[in-house]
Amino acid sequence: MNTPTVKRPRLSASGLLRVSRSKVENFLRCPRCFWLDLKAGVRAPSGPPFNLNIAVDHLFKNEFDQHRRVQRVPPRLAAVGLELIRSDHPSMNAWRTNFTGVCHPRPDLGLELFGAIDDLWHDGDTLEDRTHFVADYKATSKKDPVSLDADWQISYKRQMEFYQWLLRGNGLRVSDTAFFVYANGIKGDRPFDDRLEFETRILPYDGNDAWVLPTLLRLRECLELPAPPDGAKECETCAFADAMKAWA
Repeated sequence: MNTPTVKRPRLSASGLLRVSRSKVENFLRCPRCFWLDLKAGVRAPSGPPFNLNIAVDHLFKNEFDQHRRVQRVPPRLAAVGLELIRSDHPSMNAWRTNFTGVCHPRPDLGLELFGAIDDLWHDGDTLEDRTHFVADYKATSKKDPVSLDADWQISYKRQMEFYQWLLRGNGLRVSDTAFFVYANGIKGDRPFDDRLEFETRILPYDGNDAWVLPTLLRLRECLELPAPPDGAKECETCAFADAMKAWA
């Protein structure tokens, strides 16, 4: 029988516990799974990677990078009336890199929070005048036009708000309005012929990062517990583990 993967959390150069945006989301979903991951090094089983989504993300970055180099408004944005330019901030490459991302040390909590953004746009001609807008790429395939109305998309919204909080912690002026660049794969009656067509919408979202700091305070308290807390009622991982224990 395979044993769970044990992997200790990483510390920053200054000795702070590094906690990613996805780990914060895991805490909100189930404090027990979060504690077992960060304190005991036991991670829940993960699903397969979404390689098509990763490919769409990569191609979107290639597309917008063309316009970043010459600092012009991308046609996709101009088509929906957005006069925004892709950020040329010197930290952009690091901010987009997994496991590096936008870092915000909080010594008062003993944590270094981080998360890798997909994109960052800005208005204004000069650095002093700029307001920044977080952008995130998503891909799906569904019959109806894409929207942000599903209950499960709360995690997407929190993702945006956490990025806004991180960037503000780095001294940037960040708008509450963020944008999802959402590609929807079209299922039609035509043959595949090695082509998949998409309909892309740019969806604005007005975020509110007021939840972040109170959540981090609870997260810090959770990490100080000598034993894992109760699992969330809706946590499938905990339900499976409890059922296995009952049959052991």
